[in-house]
Amino acid sequence: MNAPNRFNQAFAKPHTAFVAFITAGDGDTPANLDALVAGGADVIELGMPFTDPMADGPAIQSANLRSLGRGTTTAHVLQTATDFRARHADVPLVLMGYANPMVRRGSDWFATAAAQAGVDGVICVDIPPEEDESLGPALRARGIAPIRLATPTTDEARLPAVIAGSEGFLYYVSVAGITGKQQAAIDSIEANVARIKQSTDLPVAVGFGVRTPEQAAEIARVADGVVVGSAFVDLVGEYGTDAPAKLKELTASMVTAMKEARA
Repeated sequence: MNAPNRFNQAFAKPHTAFVAFITAGDGDTPANLDALVAGGADVIELGMPFTDPMADGPAIQSANLRSLGRGTTTAHVLQTATDFRARHADVPLVLMGYANPMVRRGSDWFATAAAQAGVDGVICVDIPPEEDESLGPALRARGIAPIRLATPTTDEARLPAVIAGSEGFLYYVSVAGITGKQQAAIDSIEANVARIKQSTDLPVAVGFGVRTPEQAAEIARVADGVVVGSAFVDLVGEYGTDAPAKLKELTASMVTAMKEARA
């Protein structure tokens, strides 16, 4: 199955897609990834650790530091992706991170390596749509979806630039700020998701600040996907090698709540 088909399958299910994030190299990453899939995650985001994760809050910042402290490199992340694809043929895998590790050896190198690892999509937080040429064409040429971010401040004048060239799904950042801290009011999320969907057929997944099954269920009623990251990263930091059981449990509870909300 190729990347577009994996995304289509994930977002075509009768329930809202659940997108789960953890940081590569933090804890037992293969076991943690398997636990998320076992719990029912439809899409996996694998964070590439970076020294200055400016869009991330304390939880993911700490995970980045733990991972880098263990010596995690881009090569390790790509090997983790390769191994994940061998175990999970049909689950979309997205690399999420910052420009420096992705383009320092050239966008063609990174896109080729990611494609060989079985990666379906890439979210680069600090390359704006106006600078798409620095990475987007290389990804698209190799069948990898560049997944863009829209925010509450993405107005009608800028939204077309965000959508143009986006593939896989659109990630709606529900708050203006960093990951894991606050959550937007559901009325604001619903209005902005509806506004974005008037301009694109891409699925819209909502993230930032979603930590509980109740929050996930509320968003599942109005969005095509729900993204959870900091809550999982906190579990990895707290439980270490015992984290997989906790990750599976939280994933399952969120997925169940989301399915019930859409029933």
